[in-house]
Amino acid sequence: MMVNGFSPQLQREFIDRAQSGKPRCTPSWGGHLRQSIAVRASIGFLVALGFTVPALCQITNRPQPTTDGSFVDWVLPAVPSNHPQTPADEEFGRTQGRRLPSAEILQPTLDTEIHDYRPSKAALSGNYKAACSDVLPGLVKQWIADFRKIYPNVDIDLEPPYAGSLGAKELIKGDLDIAFVSRELRPDDLTEFKAKFGYNPLSVPISGGSYRHFGFLDAVAFIVNKDNPIEQLSFDQLDGVLSSTHFRSGKAYSTWGDLGLTGEWADKPIHIYGVKPWNGFEEFVRQRVLSTPGHRGEWRDNVSFEKVVFPLATHVAQDPYGIGYTGIAYIDNGVKVLPIAEDGTKAIAPTYENVATADYPLSRLIYANLNAGPGKPLPHALEEFLTFIVSKQGQQIVLNQAIYLPLRAWQAKQSLGLVEDSVRKKEGLSRTPSRASFAQR
Repeated sequence: MMVNGFSPQLQREFIDRAQSGKPRCTPSWGGHLRQSIAVRASIGFLVALGFTVPALCQITNRPQPTTDGSFVDWVLPAVPSNHPQTPADEEFGRTQGRRLPSAEILQPTLDTEIHDYRPSKAALSGNYKAACSDVLPGLVKQWIADFRKIYPNVDIDLEPPYAGSLGAKELIKGDLDIAFVSRELRPDDLTEFKAKFGYNPLSVPISGGSYRHFGFLDAVAFIVNKDNPIEQLSFDQLDGVLSSTHFRSGKAYSTWGDLGLTGEWADKPIHIYGVKPWNGFEEFVRQRVLSTPGHRGEWRDNVSFEKVVFPLATHVAQDPYGIGYTGIAYIDNGVKVLPIAEDGTKAIAPTYENVATADYPLSRLIYANLNAGPGKPLPHALEEFLTFIVSKQGQQIVLNQAIYLPLRAWQAKQSLGLVEDSVRKKEGLSRTPSRASFAQR
């Protein structure tokens, strides 16, 4: 697998300085880098070689990217292949939650700008029922336990079955107060909910996804064949390649020349690989890349769809003209991972730091879904619960679990705004922003 990263020269410098006891941790690395690379990634590189973090340096600065749009190729081994869950795995997940993966060696710091939680002076009480995806029970239970220490008279019940298919439909029946989900809501979630209540469910981002944990909301990457010379793509270009609607691009791109390649690549066709709708990866890419506010993008007719995400990296590795999207946990063959630019921004590679800081535009989010709207105010206890979750104390619980990535301060602020808006919304004082605004600053 090839991604943007450290040159061999810089890797050698890291090792030499670590061995000499004089590691350099200043922005002077910029002379070696052509794309922003995480300082913490350098620590991870050395840790992988047996050096201890305390012996290396105290990190105070991040190297800055250049502005010429050039990149360094960093060749990494492909990840081991993952496989679909067995029926026994699925049953275990339904009753107990999926078995947690091993934590990443690298862990982000908690954003110091996230707000502290200040308990309400009101004497809160009540009984509420929650449900969650099969990859979330441990995290949600810890949130509930810590919240109850503050409000012992608030009971939030979370019992199996835990379901990866959980969305907003379960809120329609009225016997569920809050649903924690590890995916974006699918269209029929919203259609059926709105048909009954006349408004959409309140959907609040409460945590980042993971970086590359199989089954645990890993970041999405766009991949091409490793011999393809293209270095980056934008949302506009991807929309032109992938969609029939072209809400971003305004036109179709069918050859690699349409994307800027010249010479022997100019007239070569673009072969697209993706996951057949409906699927969590497919829906995420559709919402983030193909769609614009008020307009749902549609896939073009010549996409080679697979039922599952597992074989996509292999297809692209075997097709010189292939492009596809996949989770970082599924890149199990030799491909090139591309930096992606949201419209009007610089291209950003899916390095660990870029995903952890939510700078990478295809980083993921976990949501809490509730029924709150005109004539259906959010109960004060659940308002406080959500406020607690997106606070410094709540995000510390995410960090402690070491699977998912905590929200950044700007994301937490937006989530808090959604909660506050839901309280005022019944009075017609404000409008809730769309979920798309959470994906990127």
